[in-house]
Amino acid sequence: MKQVNIYFGFEEVKKINNAVVTTGSFDGVHLGHKLILKRLSDTARKIKGETVLITFYPHPRQVLYPDTIGKDLLMINSRQEKIDLLREAGLENIIFVKFTKEFAATSAQDFIRTYLVDKLNVKKIVTGTNHHFGKNREGDIEELKLLGEKHGFELELIPSQDIQNVDISSSLIRQAILQGHMQMAQTYLGHPFFIKAKIQASGQAQFVQMGYKTRKLIIEEKYKLIPPCGSYLVLVDHMQKRHKGLCFITSCEDSLLNTIDLFVPSLAQQEEEQENVRVHFIRPSKIESDPSLLKSAIIKDLIRFPQIEF
Repeated sequence: MKQVNIYFGFEEVKKINNAVVTTGSFDGVHLGHKLILKRLSDTARKIKGETVLITFYPHPRQVLYPDTIGKDLLMINSRQEKIDLLREAGLENIIFVKFTKEFAATSAQDFIRTYLVDKLNVKKIVTGTNHHFGKNREGDIEELKLLGEKHGFELELIPSQDIQNVDISSSLIRQAILQGHMQMAQTYLGHPFFIKAKIQASGQAQFVQMGYKTRKLIIEEKYKLIPPCGSYLVLVDHMQKRHKGLCFITSCEDSLLNTIDLFVPSLAQQEEEQENVRVHFIRPSKIESDPSLLKSAIIKDLIRFPQIEF
């Protein structure tokens, strides 16, 4: 697996050889995104260059439209999850740009000249035919072509249908996860939906009292998308080993206040706090918002866990 260089702001960027650049959220790093990343990689290989993704944090909608379309926007991936997926996809450079209203006021010409030309010495930009950029989305493909002629970089255009498919897929994945349709989400993602987080030594007392040791999952990012309340079959990666388990989401209205327990019998019951795990959601056993009915379903899953087929 290639090493990925991660930069938090253009000021951190070191020399990149023959930069081949694309921009976007890439939330989920799903199959549509992977097609774009393959195009990026193929283009870079032809000119012996390096692949670069410029992505923004927080999401621009959350900054520009905090009371409307950005208000309830949840992300398929946390920032660390996105980094892991992009690394696995073979991307070489990721630049996280802190998105602010001040940054949003940068003109299209200034954005290209200041960041892509002066900072990155860009050789090629891979983008969609309907791409807009800069203040009030004033820059378009025609202006990008003119800027390319002026500053000496080339464009590689992705058909608008492919870009539209990327947007559609992201929306469908979010809807699928919010409804608990984990297998549908996996179909669009190309991998199971997962949560990378830290676990505490002990979960909820009610499970311990029943004789089942659970671990509490700690999610630190406020805008991480969480499946609905229920009991889920999961595969848990911990210390380069994979374990079968159950995940119980008993409160999920706010990812910072959620109550998520893991039951993984083969996971060593160490007392250290804040161990890292990656929880892959395979399918729900039961989706249920009623607390008493959910508790009954969880008890049944705990009892029959040794017989459950994954």
